[in-house]
Amino acid sequence: MAEFIIDDDIDFDAYMQATESDHRVVSADTFIDEVIDYFHNEEAPKGAAMPWQKTANVIRFRQGEVTLWTGMNGHGKSLVLGQTCVSLVMQKERVCIASLEMKPKVTLARICRQASMERKPSTEFIRTFGEVTGSWMLLYDQQGTVQADKMIALMRYCAVKREVKHFVLDSFMKCGGIADDDYTRQKFFLDQICSVARDSGMHIHIVAHSRKAKDELSPPGKMDVKGSGSITDQVDNVLTVWRNKSKERARDEGKAHDESEPDALLICDKQRNGEWEGRIPLWFHPDSQQFLEQDSAHAMDLFRPPVTWI
Repeated sequence: MAEFIIDDDIDFDAYMQATESDHRVVSADTFIDEVIDYFHNEEAPKGAAMPWQKTANVIRFRQGEVTLWTGMNGHGKSLVLGQTCVSLVMQKERVCIASLEMKPKVTLARICRQASMERKPSTEFIRTFGEVTGSWMLLYDQQGTVQADKMIALMRYCAVKREVKHFVLDSFMKCGGIADDDYTRQKFFLDQICSVARDSGMHIHIVAHSRKAKDELSPPGKMDVKGSGSITDQVDNVLTVWRNKSKERARDEGKAHDESEPDALLICDKQRNGEWEGRIPLWFHPDSQQFLEQDSAHAMDLFRPPVTWI
């Protein structure tokens, strides 16, 4: 699976500096056709879709935008994002995942489990997965902290040289040299990320944790994102993943609980270029680690990649 990996020894110097496109000034009539299309071409939603029917017409990942994925530790942000990455690949959208908290093999193992719908995918499936997605899913092989300027260079490299359409940074605070309370540098770093997205057309997904709350029983909001308050102001979309811990606890302890309650919520708190905000109920399927549109007892609701994905 060597094709999956972007090594850390690439010379990123050429991508360290902003390009001239950062300073483009063009006349308004350049965009007239796009404005007409915006108002009058309503045949299909713009942007890549998530893996659920109920989100198809309300949440889209449009070119040149930045989406912030947030939530408390252990509430499934990375799992939902991994399932979304499989969906993006199926839509022929090339993805690069820079998971600074997990090794590539662990990231891929989780995604293989979701794609196979099995707790332990077969060797044959894993090899097929590698063959089919090798040119569509890339991983950055670096754990721990990465300097912010190097991460920006990596994003530019992926957009220009690897034609990546979706870049995943997990997580924002793992980029070195920026303290938790250094709000000025956080704002500057995110401004650079937004510039890369706008100039390249690549959609950038950023994971950021929520601040610690008194408990986990209520979903956090966009104002609870750890770090500078400007983070949610700068990004285009804010998605929160929250798991119903009280239901999980009751189930684990053998106590009565309402199975009709969702296991998790996907909350859209902001969508700058979309018109919908709200909550999507989801149910967790332990074997596949997928989040489903309805009760996990309904096996047909599993997200099933076709035999020939691409």
